Amino acid sequence: MHPDQTVANALALSSCNVLDRENAQICGVSVQAIRHWRNGRRRDPSKRDPRRTSHCPRCDGDPLDSPAYAYLLGLYLGDGCITMGRKGVFSLQIACCNDWPGLIDAAQLAMSAVLPASSVFRRSRPGCTSVDSWSKHWPCLFPQHGSGRKHERRIALQTWQRSIVDAFPGQFARGLFHSDGYRGLNRIRRELRRGDRWYAYLRYLFVNESADIRELCGAVLDQLGVAWRYSKPNTISVARREAVARLDEFVGPKY
Repeated sequence: MHPDQTVANALALSSCNVLDRENAQICGVSVQAIRHWRNGRRRDPSKRDPRRTSHCPRCDGDPLDSPAYAYLLGLYLGDGCITMGRKGVFSLQIACCNDWPGLIDAAQLAMSAVLPASSVFRRSRPGCTSVDSWSKHWPCLFPQHGSGRKHERRIALQTWQRSIVDAFPGQFARGLFHSDGYRGLNRIRRELRRGDRWYAYLRYLFVNESADIRELCGAVLDQLGVAWRYSKPNTISVARREAVARLDEFVGPKY
């Protein structure tokens, strides 16, 4: 449906005896639309079928499940992508390792909570399961979408996204580490006179090639009060005992 101002302009031109064809060219609409409006056959906006609305929190003002969105945003920045299909409909895809069935369930629940009007389904792929959902409005919710790989383009959160991450940093961190993170034992060998000695400690690793996404990860860890450092140029490490315990409050092991 065209904006009310466009209709008003077209009707004003028709009242001045402007031909329908010229009117359509001026207003940028079809000749058939001009004829419908001139004959009073335009649909009343108040009588639109509510089932035809998108229910997009950004476009239609529907409520957004902010904790679920913060988690889904972390998953998307790690292992997610958006592709365009036919008729301008986009597919949000989150790749989940089959070793963690609980992660697959969590991704599906978060996706359903963020955009309830769109169906969510699972698609088997080699070595993983892709959790997918189709909608024209996924790019509205994830404006970081763009051509090329994430580490080859600028990744920055918009103001409204930062507000959600600031309100739910634990969920955002959980999404990041559930996608590109690891929690496990690090075994260290020390050579002593009496022989080698081994000890192990828990640590978290977050591996991502995008400097922007690593910066977002480091910022949310700072907000949570979790000490971290770079163990490799592309790897964030959380290894101190108290830091691991703190991050366990929000992330914990995959399941």
